Amino acid sequence: RLLSHVEIYTDGACRGNPGVGGWGALLRFRNRELELFGGEPATTNNRMELTAAIRALSALKRRCEVALYTDSQYVRQGITTWLADWKRRDWRTADKKPVKNVDLWQALDEARTPHKVKWQWVRGHDGNAGNEQTKAESIAQEHNHRGQGWMAAMPGFDLLPVGEEIIRRHPADQPGHRNQTAGKGNEGKQAKKLE
Repeated sequence: RLLSHVEIYTDGACRGNPGVGGWGALLRFRNRELELFGGEPATTNNRMELTAAIRALSALKRRCEVALYTDSQYVRQGITTWLADWKRRDWRTADKKPVKNVDLWQALDEARTPHKVKWQWVRGHDGNAGNEQTKAESIAQEHNHRGQGWMAAMPGFDLLPVGEEIIRRHPADQPGHRNQTAGKGNEGKQAKKLE
């Protein structure tokens, strides 16, 4: 059957590098939008960029065709160019050093595998990134001082017209669960319909 097409816009932010960081993602399916966000008290900008992509892709319940937009060349180059060589070298760089943020790269590799993902780079923070990417940037910036996120359901987004669910909760968003992998320190997500 035809794959559902989902657009994802992601961004990460950090006050200091390392420092308190936040990540944001905007998912669009047909005429519905979903915001995800979270943060960590001690992290880096690159980790927040990676976490935004991981959490967005992990939210999809079944195989989708995804256009993922990021303003991070680190994320785009890593997943499209460097990843295959890192895996071939047992997660080491060309000069035989351990890959930085290997835990998140492995999580992103796993999260993207079920889907058909087209990775798109957009220039961020210059006013020309488009409304959706600007929203993702705003979400990340808004929460980069909190080090945490909260979850609330947005009725309707996670259901296709035929009743098949397309969005799922991340394990870290379950009550009482503290995430130990991607986005360590996150405590949830928030979904809301944008008018």
